[in-house]
Amino acid sequence: MDALHPRLLTADFAAAFRFYDAVLPPLIGAVRSSGDAAGPYASWDVGDQGAVMLLDRAAMAAVAGTRALPAQAPPAQDTAMLVSRVTDVAEAYELCLRHGAAPVAPPAARPEWGPTLRTAHVRDPEGRLLEFQSY
Repeated sequence: MDALHPRLLTADFAAAFRFYDAVLPPLIGAVRSSGDAAGPYASWDVGDQGAVMLLDRAAMAAVAGTRALPAQAPPAQDTAMLVSRVTDVAEAYELCLRHGAAPVAPPAARPEWGPTLRTAHVRDPEGRLLEFQSY
């Protein structure tokens, strides 16, 4: 059985697939276990555990009965982010930028969060916030 894991609902499945397929293996050692850029579903595992899944947002809207709702919320503060501990925060940050992420906060020490903590933040191609940390 998989532990709790994120399933990201995506409007541009092919772009999200290309990004995560490029960055998940070097960042967390994930291996794609199903799917391709055509969608509507793809998943990556670490060992025998599900790590990240993608699902076409329209497919989920059909199941959840939310097709009539707006696809985009008004601008607001983030309510969630994906966080991964990495060996080298700067390397993770640069890898994501090379594959289409938008910079949010460059690598920096965060002693107010932890005495040896370093973080960097990017947004994936659909604007989801990602944090890379080392400590």
